[in-house]
Amino acid sequence: MTRGMYIVANDKVYDNSVALLNSIRLYDQNVPIYLIPYDENSQKVAEVLKERYRVELFPDLDFLHKLTGNVLEIFGEGFFARPNNLRKLVQWFGPLEQFLYIDTDIVVFSPIIETLNYLDEYEFICCDFHFKGRKLADIFSPVVVEKSVFTAAELEDVFNGGFWGSRRDLFSEAELYELLKEAAAHREYFDFTRKTTCQPILNWLILKSTTKRLNLVKLPHKEPGSWAGSPQFQEKDHILYDGETPLRYLHWAGQAMKPGGPYRDLWEYYRYLGEEKPVTVDKVEPQGWQGFKQIKNRLLKNR
Repeated sequence: MTRGMYIVANDKVYDNSVALLNSIRLYDQNVPIYLIPYDENSQKVAEVLKERYRVELFPDLDFLHKLTGNVLEIFGEGFFARPNNLRKLVQWFGPLEQFLYIDTDIVVFSPIIETLNYLDEYEFICCDFHFKGRKLADIFSPVVVEKSVFTAAELEDVFNGGFWGSRRDLFSEAELYELLKEAAAHREYFDFTRKTTCQPILNWLILKSTTKRLNLVKLPHKEPGSWAGSPQFQEKDHILYDGETPLRYLHWAGQAMKPGGPYRDLWEYYRYLGEEKPVTVDKVEPQGWQGFKQIKNRLLKNR
């Protein structure tokens, strides 16, 4: 059985892609990884990731363009803020029989492909607290509750679209289009207020097409969180811990990935792992949560 990972990237997220791949290859030199190009401006990131990290370009770009073109035709012009995000739907028709999808604003702290071991029993896996924190926000509108589109139990399985795994051929291409046509007929079901694109659609597809779903944070072993907006994580040997438990990964979803942002020093470690860090990177605002406090105090002092 072929297992591996997919990422979606272009040259704009080159630095994030390098940080992610440095973290993945630190723990796993051999896992297959495929790049789904976000748009036509992906040549630099594709070349570097192939040369340094053996990341292959998605092997059927003609099918990728066909699939995403058909998806956009179903929804019509202007339905999505960032329609190219829907390119990630091609993963269900790619070369990997079991796959893990990872956003580029993530770094990992272990041989992350081992997460796919759960797919021997489940059809879909994720690992986040979206269902407890933001709940239906950025996914579904209250209409899905009012009209009982999904049961309460099903809505407990909503997830963040940045880190998840599934199986190839979960549905056929024709079945995918039918599910999307139903979604397109009910825009009122979805929460696009923060210009999300793929996350509402991914949740729709998974809740509609699967019954064997697993969110790892619901397991008895008390999986830690993964959001960079959480200030309590402590770093040890370039791995974050929540108490005594190491994080599986860190996701900067919605958080500033710039000097002064949360866990910036950790991101810089992985971004420049194996190469010399530019001097200009050191000339930044104080980093991490301590940096936020210092900036706030300075602003209050100057009022």
